[in-house]
Amino acid sequence: MAAADAVDTVLFDLGNVLIAWDPRHLYRRLFAGRPREMEYFLSTVCTPAWNARHDAGERFRDNVASLAAAHPWYADEIEAFRTRWPEMLPGAIEGSVALLERLKANGVRLHALTNWSAETFPLALERFGFLGHFGHIVVSGEVKLIKPDPAIFHHAVRACGLEPGRTLFVDDSAANIAAAEALGFRVHHFRGPDDLERCLGGHGLL
Repeated sequence: MAAADAVDTVLFDLGNVLIAWDPRHLYRRLFAGRPREMEYFLSTVCTPAWNARHDAGERFRDNVASLAAAHPWYADEIEAFRTRWPEMLPGAIEGSVALLERLKANGVRLHALTNWSAETFPLALERFGFLGHFGHIVVSGEVKLIKPDPAIFHHAVRACGLEPGRTLFVDDSAANIAAAEALGFRVHHFRGPDDLERCLGGHGLL
């Protein structure tokens, strides 16, 4: 790899790369003994597309109220998406956090770009001290842009002072990876800490 092309910055996604997030972690309790109904609820009521509206900047209270009005028989379960949201975070992905610590010790520039609600992200900041390793964290709900929209990557370039060709973007979403790659970022589609370690080592970052 030519020196001009060397990666010196890593731009991390957070959810399911460094921090595990799964609504089932909560809803298995609320639908105890009813796994099929839980899957129905998460695929047709509190859907990923519905939740993405929080990540894009919509207020939980407004979004929950409108959905509960449309599905009154699930009003309590819908409200739990707001009031019991922290229970959807099982914890950190320790292997990834260990890699982050090594990158920090090696002086690699670290930033983050996450699809996350502006209302709930402060809870993650309080819980996960390693988020302090990042020079800048672009939160979709704060800027009201969402991956894979190229606009949020352009915002991250400006906010973090990135050179895409020298920045490795790590994300668990194929759509987000494709968007970043089209904009000139080096990319790694996250499937687990072991693959990520090999990728980072291949770039000479570990």
